[in-house]
Amino acid sequence: MKLARYTYKGKTSVGKIGGDTIVDLSGDGIGLPADIASILASPDALATAAAAAATPGNSGCVALADVRLEAPVPAPGKFLALGMNYKDHEEEARRLGLPIPTSQVWFNKQTSCINGPYDDVHYPRVCEQLDYEAELGVVIAKEGRYISEEDALDYVGGYFVANDVSSRDWQMKSPTWTLGKSFDTHGPIGPWIVTADEIPDPQKLTLRLMVNGEVRQNSSTSLMTYSIAKQIEYLSQVMTLKPGDILVTGTPAGVGIAMSPPVFLQVGDVIRVEIDGVGHVENRIVKEPRI
Repeated sequence: MKLARYTYKGKTSVGKIGGDTIVDLSGDGIGLPADIASILASPDALATAAAAAATPGNSGCVALADVRLEAPVPAPGKFLALGMNYKDHEEEARRLGLPIPTSQVWFNKQTSCINGPYDDVHYPRVCEQLDYEAELGVVIAKEGRYISEEDALDYVGGYFVANDVSSRDWQMKSPTWTLGKSFDTHGPIGPWIVTADEIPDPQKLTLRLMVNGEVRQNSSTSLMTYSIAKQIEYLSQVMTLKPGDILVTGTPAGVGIAMSPPVFLQVGDVIRVEIDGVGHVENRIVKEPRI
């Protein structure tokens, strides 16, 4: 099931994608919570969503082409990202002379960076090295602490596509990566949440990133150093994971900073990230507007 957050005729709702249509789940006819995290956290709500989507002639059903898709989880309690988590990305890091971590390296992306799946991404006027990172995203559906690797995927509500847009100059000049990863608009996610039951093995997905149609990244989640289950186990030793928390799980080889010479994003570039079985996001780089 694909759960989306969308705007239609000035109203933002939560709905289920069905082919080329979307069914309003949060309207008067069905009345489910108006946030995807709450639906994912409730088996009853998920069952109601599935039944509503299958109802012929539902008055809340509109054409997908007529709506604006928004970030599916706009205000997570946590937005955590894992660095250096693909074997092929480690190899290009070695060529750059960067140290390879011996354990999981997590950082925060501030939630104010979250952006819609097709919205413009700002080129900050204080940035000189803007880069991209195709990533598989995970949304947590169940609260847990000290979660075992064996049980970890039971805590996943679904998956989404993410671009961990990175201001490399800001990332590299700080002891932590948070500033370089958290500029406004630098967290496009979506285009919806694909529920976990539709992704039997998240470690067997192909992901690609294109800049202006040119393929820059083309890899598989099978190359992750730490599987999603291992990520959840590791994080939950430190903190309680809660419904609606989102994780982005690392990027493969092909980032701009690793090219020879480095090739960074420019105003006007269009970046598309695709993950088979999940969907795609596509964003144009624009000048940051003056405030």
